[in-house]
Amino acid sequence: MIQIENLTKTFRTDEVETLALRGISLDINKGEFVGIMGPSGCGKSTLLNILGLLDNPTEGKYSLNGTEVTNLKEKDRTAFRKGKIGFVFQNFNLIDELNIEENVELPLKYLKIGAKERKERVKEALKRMNIEHRAKHFPQQLSGGQQQRAAIARAVVTRPELILADEPTGNLDSVNGKEVMELLTELNREGSTIVMVTHSQHDAAYTHRIINLFDGKIVEKTQL
Repeated sequence: MIQIENLTKTFRTDEVETLALRGISLDINKGEFVGIMGPSGCGKSTLLNILGLLDNPTEGKYSLNGTEVTNLKEKDRTAFRKGKIGFVFQNFNLIDELNIEENVELPLKYLKIGAKERKERVKEALKRMNIEHRAKHFPQQLSGGQQQRAAIARAVVTRPELILADEPTGNLDSVNGKEVMELLTELNREGSTIVMVTHSQHDAAYTHRIINLFDGKIVEKTQL
């Protein structure tokens, strides 16, 4: 599913050069649920951004389902990302001006999917996340847990091959956090490949294995 070879990422300013990732090599199989852990500044989010094609590595190779995506042109990267990858963020990233139904529908519009199919997919995703009764509400009218379920619905509505989650329970209480992790686990059981950045040992316990980073390097791989 994912093959990374000698991935390096350097951030440069006029006076400072920061090496965020140092020769990362990693394979993730289809259907795995992998946690990425480590202290702040170790490169977790940088790695996730590269996996999500939101950023480019400085050196190294990244293949997703047999497609070498490292050097894709920006237009092709964007199309690949929108069609193949779903994102779940700590801060939900819902658009306040759109209701929940419209937020979940948005990725399908980017893919130019017809209105009838969009409506069916959105309804299915909202029902699956148990928030179909909130479809016409706006994000600020929902609890944090409901907003994150809406964000997960938006992530899965395109039926992506890969789901990337960055601290998905970071802004939730323990009850809502547990519900979100159970939803992600259910998606994984149904075949979704998930890579999750987390600081939480509790959340990490839901994964198949943990990749520990320190100073931009993999220092430990733990099978659960």
